[in-house]
Amino acid sequence: MTSRLILNADDFGYDPAVSRGIAQSMRQGVVSSTTMIVNSPHSEDAARQADGLAIGLHLNLVRFPSISEPARELNEQDTLDADFVERETRAQLDRLEALLGRGATHLDVHKHAHLRAPVLEGLARVAKARSLAVRSINPAMRAQLRAYGVRTNDVFLGDAGAEAYWTPARWVEQLDLAPREGVVELMCHPGHAPSHVSSGYGAQRELELATFLSPSTRRALEDRRLALSSWAGV
Repeated sequence: MTSRLILNADDFGYDPAVSRGIAQSMRQGVVSSTTMIVNSPHSEDAARQADGLAIGLHLNLVRFPSISEPARELNEQDTLDADFVERETRAQLDRLEALLGRGATHLDVHKHAHLRAPVLEGLARVAKARSLAVRSINPAMRAQLRAYGVRTNDVFLGDAGAEAYWTPARWVEQLDLAPREGVVELMCHPGHAPSHVSSGYGAQRELELATFLSPSTRRALEDRRLALSSWAGV
């Protein structure tokens, strides 16, 4: 089994400056995939920048209004049951298709909300019905998704914290450590600092954007004879 290396930028549609940076990281840099928030006030702005980009759904259950229940404002303290998650996942996938004129390449989840069992169950129902892969972030989640009959990655790398994760040094380090078999997904957060949404996560995005635009980052791939893909190619 050969390796598929997917470098996915989360948060397309979150904020206009973030979306602009993600599109730049894909068109001018090495980022090969992105996932889109579709219940944001800025999702239509992102859709206007989406031509030719591989885009999945960044299922958002923790911020902005629900699509399936527009009067419901989502937040991280919500108790989410599997039936609501199933309805909301379908609604957000349909919204993405309406915005882009094409379906999602795959699914992942904002703030890893699918670490909660009801969320994982609800989205897995939809993913299986629509033959969509779902990002798994640990072995237990990976096993559960496969038990549901849902495709997922074999390895997951990446983080979002107080410091930018993807520095040039870590990029080279992780390329050398990444398995050469299976689907390896690298989560990243490039972008320009948010211009409309209040967030303390801006400098980290700009550092990751600089990493993925750097010629040395591309050279590191070429030196190792590695090619990046998207879920559309898996």
